[in-house]
Formats: sequence, structure tokens, C-alpha cells
Amino acid sequence: MTPERPTKEYLSSKHCWESVDRVGRDPSTTAFKRRARLQQAVWRETMGIPIGTQPIRQKPGKHSRLLGSRIELGHALERGANFLCPAAWKAAKDRQSRPEKHQNFYVDRLYADLLSSMPMCFNLFGPLSGDLTLASAAVRTWWPEAQGSVGAVRFEWSPGRRIRGKYLENASAFDVAFELSLNGRRRGIIGVETKYHEHCKVEKVPSDTRLRRYRRVTSESGVFKTDALQALVGTHLQQIWLDHLLALSMVQDRDENWDWSKFILVYPERNPSFRKAAEEYLELLTDRSTFAACTIESILDAGALPPEITEAFRGRYLW
Repeated sequence: MTPERPTKEYLSSKHCWESVDRVGRDPSTTAFKRRARLQQAVWRETMGIPIGTQPIRQKPGKHSRLLGSRIELGHALERGANFLCPAAWKAAKDRQSRPEKHQNFYVDRLYADLLSSMPMCFNLFGPLSGDLTLASAAVRTWWPEAQGSVGAVRFEWSPGRRIRGKYLENASAFDVAFELSLNGRRRGIIGVETKYHEHCKVEKVPSDTRLRRYRRVTSESGVFKTDALQALVGTHLQQIWLDHLLALSMVQDRDENWDWSKFILVYPERNPSFRKAAEEYLELLTDRSTFAACTIESILDAGALPPEITEAFRGRYLW
């Protein structure tokens, strides 16, 4: 049985003692991150999947070391071992085959990093991409306020990156987006950001040009408290804010027929960093209808996914 609070010796024996998992002055988040890494290493061992390395892709003449939360790259690429079902693997391959302008799409991480939230997103929502009836039913179960039906499920997707005068003018994207078909040509969007092992980090203050754009979208949305920017710009809440702004910017662009949007933050309930951040972020909103924070556990408990997917996902990611 995997210990809840593994020792350094035990983590080291599984090639899981990593200094990057330590979060200064936050022992609960540190403990979560170490346990999450171990969870992936033990799952990999149980499944008989060969161990990978840091860095993922070994370079001639460069030192590499074993890392329990990685899959050997050749095996990962050939077998799709990072994906829990064929539908999730297919969704990943389909997205890989459709590059988007200015995208940040890390193939090695997707296939070989067990701990990354990128493959986790495909494992959680990938089975919906090939069945829009199931996707529509799932969305209505999770977010009853959503209008219309799901017309597409898009991964690592943005309505447009670095386009001057549109959206956020940066490279922001949703981990997964549910495009909704409303009446006539009208469209809606549910943009989702998934987190697993990560914690909220203080972000660099954006450039003046970018910040002007972000302030404008924030002001026009009408959903933030008047002093909210002080708690958002250059803080640990900045990424959540920018992802939320991407959804809000879509409905502000009337040329594209986006008439309804919502941003969802999804994270494990055991992750104390994002649990606290979600609570703090909600306190900065005067209108909470365009933002929601959901735990992975609540997504699974709703029963909207096929039982075999739910069982496999719990067994790999949760404890």
C-alpha cells in the first residue's frame, strides 16, 4: 500500500524525490505534490510501463536520470501508454495533427509525462470528443446553466492567438473548450483549465501594452470588484484571471457570434494551493456567473462519464 506521507527514502526508491516539489512555507502543498508524483510512479509500475527520464528526450553526451513519473519516450510514442483509453489517445493524436498558429503544444510532455495536467485533460474529457451526444449530456450535468448543445470539443484551443485588437492579443488557450451551438448562428463557449500536480505561482507583471488590453477586457466585463486588479496583476491569481479574461473577451467580440461564455477551473480537491486560490478568486467577483471552480472528484461523482472511464481515472490520479 502506498503511504499517505511517504518518506524521502521511499520516494527516492521510486525515483520520485524531486526538489521542484517543495513549495516554500507551504508544507501541505509540498506534501500533496510529492504524493501526486508518487501516485503516478506507482501506477506506472503497476501497469508494467517502462520508466522514463529527466529530461524526457535524452541528448547525446548529456546526463539524464530516471524519473518515476515519466514514461520511456519511445514506448510512450508507440503505445500511447499515457492515455487511459483509445478515445483519449485518439483525441490527442487528432489535436496533434491539427496545429494552430502560435500554439504551445509540447508533444513529449503529452506522451511521456505522467504527472502533467495536459494528458490528464485528454484522459478526463477525451472520451467526449468523439460522442457529442454524450458531451452535451455531460455538460448539462456539470454546468446546468450552459445553453444549447455541444457542437465541438477542442483541446489546447484558443479562438485566436496574438491577433491585434482581438481577444487578449497573447498566446492564451483553454486546455479544453466545449463549443456550444445556440439558436441560429449564435455560439457559446465553456473554456476549461485543468490542474493536477501544479501549484499557484506568483506571475510576472505583464508589459504595459498587454496590461492595457487586460484592463479593458476586465472593465468591459463588469464582473470584477473595483479594486480587484490589485489582487490579480503580478500575483498567484494572475493565470486564473487571464484564462477567465479569454472567455470574457470572446463575448466582447461581436464579429464572431460568441454570445455566451464561462470559464471553469478544474483541480483535485486534495490540492490545497488551487483550492485556496479558487476561493480567493471568487471573492474578487461581483458576478460569479462566468466563472466556476470544480474539483475533479465532483466531475467524476456526477456520473456523466462512462463508468469504466471514471474507474480508470480514479485509480490513476486519485487516492
